[in-house]
Amino acid sequence: MKIIVTSIFVEDQDHALNFYSETLGFVKKQDVPLGHHRWITVASPEEEGGTELLLEPNDHPASKEFQQKIFSEGIPATMFGVENVYEEYERLTEKGVQFTMKPAEMGGVTLAVFDDTCGNLIQITHQ
Repeated sequence: MKIIVTSIFVEDQDHALNFYSETLGFVKKQDVPLGHHRWITVASPEEEGGTELLLEPNDHPASKEFQQKIFSEGIPATMFGVENVYEEYERLTEKGVQFTMKPAEMGGVTLAVFDDTCGNLIQITHQ
């Protein structure tokens, strides 16, 4: 068994697709109309055949409440691995990404947290 798709709730799918592809550098894998919404996934350009991230609408009251509560508590919705947190912090900061936590070393890992502008905090890390 392996993970093939994981999801993150987003407030606006078009905005999320732009942020995750243009700002973060992910590659759009799928964009399938499903009525009012779409099945939109992105993947790492380093592993295009790997796990896909579904940009899932937060229209359901439970998903919206969950997203808002973890955001307000400062809890990241997910974590991405990067080669070097310090370099990625610089690259994303230059693109206007707002970090809620600058790079820090904690227990043998280095991490940072940013706002994805879609209603989520995202943690990046390297070991």
